[in-house]
Amino acid sequence: MTPVLALALVLGLAVGSFLNVVIYRVPRRESVLRPGSHCPACGMGVRPWQNVPVLSWLLLRGRCAGCRARISARYPLVEVATATLFVAVTARFGLAPELPAYLYLGAVSLALALIDLDVRRLPNSIVLPSYAIGAILLLGAALAGHDWTAATRGLIAMAALFALYYGIALAYRGGMGFGDVKLAGVLGLYLGWLGWSSVLVGAFAGFLLGGLVGTALLVTRRAGRRSALPYGPFMLAGALIAVFLADPIASWYTAQFLPTS
Repeated sequence: MTPVLALALVLGLAVGSFLNVVIYRVPRRESVLRPGSHCPACGMGVRPWQNVPVLSWLLLRGRCAGCRARISARYPLVEVATATLFVAVTARFGLAPELPAYLYLGAVSLALALIDLDVRRLPNSIVLPSYAIGAILLLGAALAGHDWTAATRGLIAMAALFALYYGIALAYRGGMGFGDVKLAGVLGLYLGWLGWSSVLVGAFAGFLLGGLVGTALLVTRRAGRRSALPYGPFMLAGALIAVFLADPIASWYTAQFLPTS
């Protein structure tokens, strides 16, 4: 592993530890800064040595040092998943000016996906600031790389995906929440920067994943036709698929269905 990827790994573990706080507190409308990390069962504060990503959970054997209440395995899994995403994103972009923007996308995608699965909601306190943060980071990348075409395309794609999902939400009331509509604009900004193939692959992958999982749940009778299924995680997964695989997917599709003479 190169020093840059090793740094991304360490940074991802640290960010993943913070994301655990975000995932737990934001849906409860609690501050992510105060009070400090503590056991939700007994309220005992977490000491620095007990807050080392992954390692502390292993040393404590998944239990609080004070009351011995169980600590969910999701905490180290979130840290590992964030670190993995950070390494993958860094390998994908290298030290390009847009790297910070896509590291942020990876982190916020993981947090929003888990929150949506937990409470069936995409909090405005995360989604709305992501418009400004994404725009600022990508504007900085455009200034550094003089790539105003990508920036303009990102803004157009942001508006296009927002409009598309807004139309779907109006046409199928109850089938898609307005949180999904707002998230679509954020994803459009990031995917549009990469290219129109990324926008198309990301949107289609989200619909495809949602349809496949929904069908599987119906077939196995784990859900009914009226069951609420959070769509945000599928949108986010589709966007990440596009970030990494849009070009090969688009090339494969073109070769299969639009053969050259």
